[in-house]
Amino acid sequence: MELAIETKGLTRLFDGFCAVDHIDLHVETGTFYGFLGPNGAGKSTTIKMLTGLLAATEGEADVLGHNMFDINESLEAKRRIGVVPEDLALFENLTAREHLTFIGRMYLLSAETVRKRIDELLETLGLADAEKKLTLEYSHGMKKKLALAAALLPNPDLLFLDEPFEGVDAVTSRNIRDMLTDYIGRGSTIFLTSHVLDVVEKLCTHVGIIAEGRLVEQAGLDELRRGSSLEERFLEKVGADEAATHKLSWLHEEMP
Repeated sequence: MELAIETKGLTRLFDGFCAVDHIDLHVETGTFYGFLGPNGAGKSTTIKMLTGLLAATEGEADVLGHNMFDINESLEAKRRIGVVPEDLALFENLTAREHLTFIGRMYLLSAETVRKRIDELLETLGLADAEKKLTLEYSHGMKKKLALAAALLPNPDLLFLDEPFEGVDAVTSRNIRDMLTDYIGRGSTIFLTSHVLDVVEKLCTHVGIIAEGRLVEQAGLDELRRGSSLEERFLEKVGADEAATHKLSWLHEEMP
């Protein structure tokens, strides 16, 4: 079994607070892995460590067979990954085409390859009519689509997506799902965080659930559900049933 991502005791502390607590991830090559958890559970922090944007307090992380905490090895891994980060990381004083052209040059792609891929990405993601606008003029949803285009442009072996469907319209969302399905079909790997469980249930083959920094479940999607819905299993694993008992008292009062 070849692993695209493997961590051992991966941990991150912030001023004594444990955001990620000794997690052991095993993401097989060619899988669509959904990484789920409530807000503040440690999902984005985990992605930042796996992509080399944040150092770990302790533990190990191998991505595509390379140690992400070794400078030389991590560079080899970064050449083969694409990332849609939590904060999008766009150059807002460039147009969409300028931004994507810069990304293509960073990956040392030929000018013809960059031009062709940019044309297809802008058209598929519904950005062709706005490609000459500065990115700072884009809505949040448009910025999300541009960040995804930048991640897909180098045709990476491993794609990290932090809430890629947030703020994206229904038509483009469908196009994105189709693209990601094709991407997995050719043997690549996706590591996705999303609060939209319906999307996860439709796309993902494997799921990991993190709560309060700890990995509380990791299994194939069918094994995890065991005849119930993903939502039910997720709520059970993160202990949301107890929180759901708290209600607003005035909503049960009779209207004046």
